[in-house]
Amino acid sequence: MTHTLTHKKVAILVANGFEQVELTQPLEALQAAGVQVHIVSPEQEQVQGWHHYDKGDYFAVDVPLEQAKAENYDALVLPGGTVNPDQLRVNPQAIALIKDFATAGKWIAAVCHGPWLLAEADLIQGCDVTSWPSLQTDLRNAGANWVDREVAIAHQQQLITSRNPDDLPAFSEALIGCLNRVPVGA
Repeated sequence: MTHTLTHKKVAILVANGFEQVELTQPLEALQAAGVQVHIVSPEQEQVQGWHHYDKGDYFAVDVPLEQAKAENYDALVLPGGTVNPDQLRVNPQAIALIKDFATAGKWIAAVCHGPWLLAEADLIQGCDVTSWPSLQTDLRNAGANWVDREVAIAHQQQLITSRNPDDLPAFSEALIGCLNRVPVGA
């Protein structure tokens, strides 16, 4: 089914307070497909996930945000949780990195509250985008066509979005498909 992607590299950008499963499930799916994955963060050594409102595990930071470059990766993953994207959207380096991925024409995949970052980077004008339901007004105000489905793919802008942790299998499959240049869904 999935071809090995051993030549691909993906960055997952997170700050403290990311929804843990929104990092771990895509990370495991990407690694199973042979993708090299780096956790990028403004935190220097480790970053803490959350399980909804409860603190979760710590994860090693592979690349500090100030050293991360879009040119070193094939795609970027933006997990949600409310605290994580709220911190990152006011971080100029994080928004600059997201814009660099977009300018380079690389896939950006955001789940749950992660699409807040796409709005902050001004990347969703005219795109079909999905998210956690409470973001729909924000995303529409940023010019997106908000849709309620497990995966929305804006092929021209190379954006993949999903609503919540229940959508992670489809989200991961879509990202791997796009990295394989075999998009899943529309």
